[in-house]
Amino acid sequence: MDTAQSIARISVVGVSGAGKSTVARLAAARLGVPCIELDAIHHGPNWTEIPTFELRRIVTELVAGETWVIDGNYRKVRDLIWGRATTVVWVDPSRSVVMAQVLWRSFLRAITKQELWHGNRERISKWIDPEHPIRWAWRTYGMQRMEHESLMAPHWVRLRSRRDVRKWLDSLS
Repeated sequence: MDTAQSIARISVVGVSGAGKSTVARLAAARLGVPCIELDAIHHGPNWTEIPTFELRRIVTELVAGETWVIDGNYRKVRDLIWGRATTVVWVDPSRSVVMAQVLWRSFLRAITKQELWHGNRERISKWIDPEHPIRWAWRTYGMQRMEHESLMAPHWVRLRSRRDVRKWLDSLS
């Protein structure tokens, strides 16, 4: 592993449905480092959220590692992750792309009954829930975009298209 890869600590952020998990998995695989999905830690059985102190304890342990890619936007642990990250990758496609992706993903997960974490599954009947990823993506898109624009720093990479994603991933090998 070369020096750049040995110090890779990458935080991947973006609105629900933007492609964070895909980018994080691909980056981690290219670099040969662990990929950590915050949703899998945050959501217990029956979509129950673990207490903040427990989430912070777990994330503190995970970010102590020398290398990692973390997928997720949780403000309650942002300081822990960004305090150790060498790079923050913001996956930021247009709202229309996000909505197409989150609709398709939720539909496939519901139809196939794919287990996400701890027995949790998406159900079409839950699409009316305000916290469902489809509604969450629509409602928070503009707010998250403004927030991330205001937080951008020199160690950030903003990926607005699939072409940007491919170029960035290619730069990792």
